[in-house]
Amino acid sequence: MTDKKILRIALAGNPNSGKTTIFNAMTGARQKVGNYPGVTVEKKMGHFERNGYSIEVVDLPGTYSLTAYSIEERAARSYIIDERPDVVIHVIDSGNLARNLYLSVQLIELGVDLVLDLNMWDEFESTGVELDIEKLQTLTGAPIVTTVGHRGDGVAKLVDAAIALVENREEHHRHVPVSYGSHVDDVLLELTDLLKANPELTGDYPPRWMAIKLLEDDPRVLEKLKRESEAARQVRELVSRAETHIQTATGSDPEKVISEGRYGYIQGALRETLTELDDPIDRMESSRRIDNVLTNRFLGYPIFLILMWFLFQATFTLGAYPMEWIDSFVGWLSNGATSVLPPSLLTDLIVDGVIGGVGSVIIFLPNIMILFFGIAVLEDTGYMARAAFLMDRLMHAVGLHGKSFIPLLVGFGCSVPAIMATRTLESRKDRILTVLLVPLMSCSAKLPVYILIAGAFFAEQAGSIVFLMYVVGVILSLLIGRLFSRTLFRSAAAPFVMELPPYRVPTTKGLFIHMWERAKIYLQKMGGIILIASIILWFLGVFPKTTEFSQDYDAEMKTLMAIGSAESIEQVEVLATMRAAEEIGNSYIGAAGKAIEPLIRPLGFTWEMGVSLITGFVAKEVVVSTMGVLYQVGTDSEDSLATAISAPESRITPLAAFGFMLFVLIYTPCVVAVMATRREIGTLWMWFSILYQFALAWLVSFGVYRIGLLFIT
Repeated sequence: MTDKKILRIALAGNPNSGKTTIFNAMTGARQKVGNYPGVTVEKKMGHFERNGYSIEVVDLPGTYSLTAYSIEERAARSYIIDERPDVVIHVIDSGNLARNLYLSVQLIELGVDLVLDLNMWDEFESTGVELDIEKLQTLTGAPIVTTVGHRGDGVAKLVDAAIALVENREEHHRHVPVSYGSHVDDVLLELTDLLKANPELTGDYPPRWMAIKLLEDDPRVLEKLKRESEAARQVRELVSRAETHIQTATGSDPEKVISEGRYGYIQGALRETLTELDDPIDRMESSRRIDNVLTNRFLGYPIFLILMWFLFQATFTLGAYPMEWIDSFVGWLSNGATSVLPPSLLTDLIVDGVIGGVGSVIIFLPNIMILFFGIAVLEDTGYMARAAFLMDRLMHAVGLHGKSFIPLLVGFGCSVPAIMATRTLESRKDRILTVLLVPLMSCSAKLPVYILIAGAFFAEQAGSIVFLMYVVGVILSLLIGRLFSRTLFRSAAAPFVMELPPYRVPTTKGLFIHMWERAKIYLQKMGGIILIASIILWFLGVFPKTTEFSQDYDAEMKTLMAIGSAESIEQVEVLATMRAAEEIGNSYIGAAGKAIEPLIRPLGFTWEMGVSLITGFVAKEVVVSTMGVLYQVGTDSEDSLATAISAPESRITPLAAFGFMLFVLIYTPCVVAVMATRREIGTLWMWFSILYQFALAWLVSFGVYRIGLLFIT
């Protein structure tokens, strides 16, 4: 059996071109698809087989060009040059040919084996414009395939075109050099010849492309000439003379002239290949009409808030039914385990540790799925891009970079990719500031805590309370951002150009993929970090075993059981609860909780709440599982965790519960997010982030609790 031939394909393209959708259609992968730039921050890889080839596909970061200014551009360019994929497929939004082809021209300059994918072809066909694809193939020298990525149409032909290009390069690879005008072309030819004669200077760079980049003063390419050699000196002198010549002859710097040459090439190609019919349709017309309302400076913000409120209300209201089913199942499982297994420490571990801990968290799975289904609808329709546009205005008003909103938006899903998404920001100060603000966004791991507390203490207004947590996080991020930008990070906010894609009807498959991906991550946590944390917490809550109690609970309960009245049975339950509380209070975890009690008592928190905050540093879902173990909900199927924490015996008041939600919102994120912070902005800023978030959480919770007491009393 012969080994399969290996083919490496790189997918390049602008943000919103459907590049990651094509990647998913090719590989069956489930990468994130969004309608705002910055989603694909790093390249992603997938594998599949076709026509005897083992094909590796790399989804490069979305980028508008191959300059070296942003991290996306550097990552895409470095991969193409350094890794040398066999084929580069440029995924193009067919409705924005002029803008998308600018990247195509730069790929042609790079001399790669290129296939052009005209994606979203169904939308292009509905505009009443015709494109002569064969002629455009001739002009660009690259095979062209049309696709509809979200349906998978044309994806197989796209892969076949890439294979054909590799198998017969002479026939398919025939790029025509782009002309930038005689003044540039002449010096470019001379400079290219000099570089060809000195290959030690070019390395992996194609000589003509390197010549272009030298004229554009590309900093990464200029590094190649920082050496003491006669050849390097000759190239530097020639570049200097060429720049002077172009400036004198055209009145513009070489970079601008080259850019204008690219656009001229694109416009010429489109003039020869595009034909408008009698009544062309502007696919953005209906989107613009909708945007007149949704992005209106007065109506846009209240509409956004109303949509978010409805989303969180639906998350809580619709999720209540499957939550009850799962809660009943957990109770049945706990009861069954208690009745089947003999009394022992192992049984206690299974019932109180595993079922009580993991079961307390898994009941929130429906809420997670509903929330992310709603977010997927907003993203795939194109509304989230409008939300970013709206927030850009607000963020500039408080001194933040408009582009920072994208990582903050990602932070509603998870802080870790949000912190990594700050790599799209060019300024290090902007990156540090944004990383410091990301944890103030309510990530999905905090949602179970909100739902538990809101459902237990604010049942009638639970959806609104959960929504309020998200709003408070945004407001705090704006206020803290304003404070830090005026003190620690003084600099003018850079302009931010936000692309608004046309509104689209999301596909059912895409929506359910998004929902399942979040559910899968949640379930993986159940079987991993939360299970381990629950077992450790159970151990710390059981040992050391209490041998002496403040009173003889067993004798008193035995006496009351002998009476057999309803009142005596109720007293037995109270005594059993008191006995369990005293046992946990004398355990390792009780000792830890009581040690930190002086710090949290001013906030109205109990030591159990304090312990759950400590364990929440591992993952915010562990806050819930900790409470499940501490309140031993696995021991009684009739008492849910919400019932246990809202009972008078828990000593938790509604005001303290609200402050607790605020503390969870603000304080230090999970350990993985902390490590991501250290990796992105350094150890010093990591510690600053931890300390300021904890201090802010304490102050806000203290203020809410103390001011609330004034009104209550």
